[in-house]
This record gives sequence, structure tokens and C-alpha cells, in this order.
Amino acid sequence: MTNHPDILQFSGLEELPAISSQLLQIGKDIPVWMFRGQMGAGKTTLIKDLCRHLGVTVPVQSPTFSIVNEYEHEDGLVYHFDFYRIKEESEALDLGVEEYFDSGDFCFVEWPDRIASLWPEEYLLLELMVEESGARVMRISRQVR
Repeated sequence: MTNHPDILQFSGLEELPAISSQLLQIGKDIPVWMFRGQMGAGKTTLIKDLCRHLGVTVPVQSPTFSIVNEYEHEDGLVYHFDFYRIKEESEALDLGVEEYFDSGDFCFVEWPDRIASLWPEEYLLLELMVEESGARVMRISRQVR
């Protein structure tokens, strides 16, 4: 079951603070966010700005090699996952992904389709697409399985 998706369109990095603010209002009660999009669509850049907006003060880096990075913010923790490199879902299970998802803290997940059977019951799905002009289109929907 999904609700009607919201569509956001933006063309430059200067729009990210407003986009992040809007997303945090939409998803404030949903701890797990799944970010879909091709390589270079802006997933990590958006997550960096979301973390900044939440009050993370340390540099936010893609966890491509570590798979998960943890950041403190004003109200708790943010876990940033990048499952691009995993070969099997069992790697995510070994990492304890289900415990992270159940923590109630924000979990921002890049390349979530690599762990599709491990998704929680409820999550926010953000699908980023790049238009020929370079503008980004994002479809946002609350998902309940």
C-alpha cells in the first residue's frame, strides 16, 4: 500500500536546503528512508544536506566501503547506508541492518534494492531521476507493506 506520491523538482544545489526542510517535514515520523536513483543522481549529496539540516556537525561521507556511517545530531543518531557493494542480503543481516531499522533513529539507505527482502514494514521511498537538462525530479511516497 502506498499513498499518493509527492513530486519535487529542483535544478541546483542552492535549492537543497529548502528541499531538505520539506523532506524532513514529510518524513519526520518515518525513520527509514530508501533512496533510489542512478549513479550520480544526487543521493549522497541530498543525504549530506539532510544531515546538515538535522544538526550533524561532522563531515558526512558516503559509506561505500564501510557500508554504514553513524552520525550524531541534535535529537539522536543518523545511520547512512550504502549497499552498492554488497553481493548478498546476508551481508546486510550480518551487519545488523534490522536492528538499525528498528532503532527509531533515521536510517538513510542508498541502493536499497540490494536488500529488498529486508525492508521494514514502513518506510519513505525517494526516487531521484535526472532529466536531460540536469534538473532532478524526486518522487516521494510513504510505503507500508
